[in-house]
Amino acid sequence: MRSVDFAPLYRATVGFDRVADLLDRVMAADTPQPGYPPYNIEKTDENAYRISIAVAGFSESELNVEVKDGALIVSASKAADDKERNFLHRGIATRAFERRFQLADHVRVNGASHVDGMLNIDLVREVPEALKPRRIEITNGAAGVIEAETVAA
Repeated sequence: MRSVDFAPLYRATVGFDRVADLLDRVMAADTPQPGYPPYNIEKTDENAYRISIAVAGFSESELNVEVKDGALIVSASKAADDKERNFLHRGIATRAFERRFQLADHVRVNGASHVDGMLNIDLVREVPEALKPRRIEITNGAAGVIEAETVAA
């Protein structure tokens, strides 16, 4: 019962194919999302966001943050440890991981920082001028007709 047919959506809309593809991918993913590493997503301003990922045990050189095909990809791999250790309890997981975040249109990565075992990635939504609301001047009806006649001539 997890399959949904988006064909009616494709027939009735124009330009929403990316959203439909995203929904289709989410619905088709039968594998549960991994819980490692834990992360937070917060809204820091009207058009600003921050993703904070707990990366205890990783240095900046072992972390990789990249944007590819509209997705933010955060990955890490720990270098092989030269010395053999004898752990009595090992609760800090330093295994390799890759975490993906699908970015909305007009969202870009503003920067990343690694502080106190947390990787903070700042995002900003930049709406282009063409998509921002704008006020349309209403002119006198006669002026509009004259303008239309001038254009037609």
